[in-house]
Amino acid sequence: MRINLQFLHAQRSNLTLLTLSSTIYSTNGQSLCLSPAILFLRRSLAIRSTSCLSLPDYRNMTAIDAVTSKLDKSGKIFVAGHRGLVGSAIVRRLRTVGYNNLILRSHTELDLTNQSAVKTFFSLEKPQYVILAAAKVGGIHANSTYPADFITINLQIQTNVIDSAYRYGTKKLLFLGSSCIYPKHAPQPIPESSLLTGPLEPTNEWYAIAKIAGIKMCQAYRIQHKWDAISAMPTNLYGPNDNFHPENSHVLPALMRRFHEAKVAGGKEVVVWGSGAALREFLHVDDLADSVVFLLENYSDLGHVNVGSGKEVSIKELAEMVKEVVGFEGEIVWDKSKPDGTPRKLMDCSTIAKMGWEPKISLRDGLVGTYEWYVGNVVKQ
Repeated sequence: MRINLQFLHAQRSNLTLLTLSSTIYSTNGQSLCLSPAILFLRRSLAIRSTSCLSLPDYRNMTAIDAVTSKLDKSGKIFVAGHRGLVGSAIVRRLRTVGYNNLILRSHTELDLTNQSAVKTFFSLEKPQYVILAAAKVGGIHANSTYPADFITINLQIQTNVIDSAYRYGTKKLLFLGSSCIYPKHAPQPIPESSLLTGPLEPTNEWYAIAKIAGIKMCQAYRIQHKWDAISAMPTNLYGPNDNFHPENSHVLPALMRRFHEAKVAGGKEVVVWGSGAALREFLHVDDLADSVVFLLENYSDLGHVNVGSGKEVSIKELAEMVKEVVGFEGEIVWDKSKPDGTPRKLMDCSTIAKMGWEPKISLRDGLVGTYEWYVGNVVKQ
């Protein structure tokens, strides 16, 4: 008789949670019974039990022994989501450093939520490398208004692209997530190890859950198939090609648009949600793009990697800075009846810093360039 055990290993404080699904077979291979169980064991007991069962530690498992070699600059690279804030910056960076064999498809040309279409695309193009930057994104209002869209669309995109990339021979895939994957009350700065250690921020949990699933998909394919899939978690991003929609944008582009429109209209005040006390970290999207190329060339491991600026600013300070860059001379009124969101969010980026990468664009310089792009590309339309 043999016992086949599948389990999910997670740690909470001094407890180890093991979820076991056991199937008992007779000597002729016939399945006799299926008995799922959940066991809560003290860590010491779990360690002693390994004398009978060898339980792999997913925290330390890489599944691939060595870092992959440098990318082939002539190889096909599919940038999923190349027209968005992140994807367009990645395309610019790839071309700048000599990667010119890029495969780009608009949503009209390839609907990434369509499983059949994605499979057909990968079967024909067979990209060697994939950067998954496509996602449905938005701010607090959008997340609270369209929760089903945020979780469903992102899960569909991730599942279709990751699975097809593996099945049709892609050498390496980089999945881009978000800092919202971390618990609302995670330690600050937030290390990668904080993932799944507490409740999420309710205002964007639907998007966060989808992104966590993307990380776990990459880890699962890496463990089971020995396939080089990695994940990077950027902090709050801004820059050219950002979404400046009045209802569905993030805080920084929303502020920029509202201050600009108030300036043009001769308004005397701009109302901003919350108290302004919340602390946030912002990274220019061109810095993120540089980190993506860096990780593709230098990183291959099971764990996801934080990417941020390492500097935080209050929403009040940010609003004052954007107001100054735009040139709005009126007052800022804080609507404290509206939510602030997570009180503080600063990423611990020591992992990528130890590898030798750091951002280069200051927040003020980035705001100036972003406003110039907004006026030249959004306002004129």
